[in-house]
Formats: sequence, structure tokens, C-alpha cells
Amino acid sequence: MKTSTFLKALTVAFLFTSLISCNNDTNPGTVFGIFEVIDEQTIEMNGEIGSAALDDFNELVDAYPDIRLINIAEVPGSFDDEVNLEVSAAVNRRNIATHLLEGGLIASGGVDFFLAGTTRTRGENTMIGVHAWSDGTNEASDYPRGNPNHQPYIDYYQSIGFTRAEAEAFYYFTINAAPSSSIHYMTEQEIEQYGILRP
Repeated sequence: MKTSTFLKALTVAFLFTSLISCNNDTNPGTVFGIFEVIDEQTIEMNGEIGSAALDDFNELVDAYPDIRLINIAEVPGSFDDEVNLEVSAAVNRRNIATHLLEGGLIASGGVDFFLAGTTRTRGENTMIGVHAWSDGTNEASDYPRGNPNHQPYIDYYQSIGFTRAEAEAFYYFTINAAPSSSIHYMTEQEIEQYGILRP
């Protein structure tokens, strides 16, 4: 049985549309770990930062090099502090902005990641939580001020634009605000005092 002219035309139209879609550089909904592509300049982030986060981010920006904004929904912390600082620094080097979405939450390593944004903004009803890190045996606050264990975090804050005084002030505030088993949600005054936002 012969295919009708109408069906042939419909098939050609479908193939043409598919070809255009395949050639589009942006594929909304593409997921790289905790990062999801929204459009060619925007990604959304949701979940804890694990050991694969840096590789996922590098793969993402290789595929979508024009990313300029990370919208954060909920990032309650990190499983791997070293990787977290590395991926956060990578975000800052690429001059990417961070935005905490309305109703969003960042805590612990999620706050460090948010601070990497070259501009840092937030929606309404957000929560920003900090606490001491733990190596499984010792709390950050167990080490005296100036101990080398503190330095990676202070160096990181300086690398993203904090002065040394600002880096130390914020870091020591966080590790004394709450133990690793708890969380302190920053007040509006503290958010302003430590320069968390940068419009």
C-alpha cells in the first residue's frame, strides 16, 4: 500500500523539527549531578555537594560555556569539604552569579558555595545556616585560632574576594555559631555584617 502524500509531508515535517531540536545548543532539563540546565546561561542547583560535584560542574561548563547564573534551591551542606571548596572556587573564576531562590535554603558547605558568586542575591523567605565542621573526631572549634586546619577555609574566602580580616571574622563566626551536630541560621544583622549578599 502506498503512503499518502499527507503522511509523507507529515513525516518530513517531523524529521525537520527533530533536526532543528538536535542542533539546538541548549537542552533544558539536562542534569549533571546536582546541577540542572535551565537555559544556555542558567542552571539550578539542588542537593548536597558530594565528591563528584567538581567533575559534574566541569562537564557542565564544557557543554554549556555561557553559564552566568546558578539558582540555588536547597543545598544543606557537603559530603566532601575539599571538593566543595574546589568547585566553589571554579564558579568564582568563571564570574558566575549565585541566587538563592525564594523559599530556598543553604547551610554549611552550601553557604561556602553561595559565597563564590560574583554577585550574590536571594529571594524571599530564605534560610542561611552555619556551623562548625568536623573531621569525625574533632570539631573545628577544638583547634585554637591560627591552627593550620583553619587555613583552607580562610584562604578560600580570600580567593573569592574577602579581605583577610573579613575572611577570618566570618570563618571564626561560623565555627563558633553552632557545633557540627547543630545549625545556626543567620540573622539579618549577621547576613549584613559578614557581607553574605553582594547585589
